[in-house]
Amino acid sequence: MSTDSAIQPVAGDIVSVIEDLAPPVLAEQWDNCGLQVGSLQWPVKKVWIALDPLLEVVRAAAGQKVDLLVTHHPLLFKPLRSIDVETPVGKIVETALAGHMAIYSAHTNLDSASEGLNHIFAGLIGLHDLVPMVPCDACEAGSQGGATAGMGRVGRLEHPLTLAELAHRIRIRFNLPAVKIVGEPESMVDRVAVCSGSGSSLLDAFLSSDAQVYLTGDLRYHDARRVEDDGRAMIDVGHFASEHIFIDPLVAHLRRAARHAAWSVDIDPCRIERDPFKWIE
Repeated sequence: MSTDSAIQPVAGDIVSVIEDLAPPVLAEQWDNCGLQVGSLQWPVKKVWIALDPLLEVVRAAAGQKVDLLVTHHPLLFKPLRSIDVETPVGKIVETALAGHMAIYSAHTNLDSASEGLNHIFAGLIGLHDLVPMVPCDACEAGSQGGATAGMGRVGRLEHPLTLAELAHRIRIRFNLPAVKIVGEPESMVDRVAVCSGSGSSLLDAFLSSDAQVYLTGDLRYHDARRVEDDGRAMIDVGHFASEHIFIDPLVAHLRRAARHAAWSVDIDPCRIERDPFKWIE
């Protein structure tokens, strides 16, 4: 791409590509997807993709002169009564605005998108014939949602595995020191349900499905007892590991769009995020 033919996009151009992939109509009603700070009219030369709009991430992005920070988790969930720059959220807003950096969030709309986070999650462990665990309401999603849009996924392994073998595969592919399981390690599994992030809210949907094992994060003690009582299994990979996986695929998707549109923009993953939970052996 020559410099003469390059086009300078604005934040809204990048956001349009994201929202084609993950239409806002797919977001849960309680969620706050979309622009968090800044303006969609601001010109963009550099984009970062991250899981969380943490202060350390925003400061690092501002230091690298990032113009648009795209995160999965929103910065703002509840209305603010004031923007106090001595509070964590206030410091993030101050840092972003001082650096003329917009922050945009694609959260549950990206979770539910046909080729969104849960699709990526299921693909990483080798699931086929995917269907949503909780399909989107066709009237609300319309043609944008697609037949495979919805929360979670249920799919089939190419070959049956024991629960222990599946847990080992997941530990290796997600580069984890360990995973927690519920169920008999030698039980056979061929039908798997997945939900990125915190999966307790979809536990009833899992128990109503024909999946033998539920793969997600943030599982609770009483969730484990319910699954155990039902003769099923669960694997908990943690919230961070189940969602951080969206970053590289979204970077690749945006880079393809930028090349096609002849945009002069750098799009990169944020590489400083770490799981807040640590393992001690």
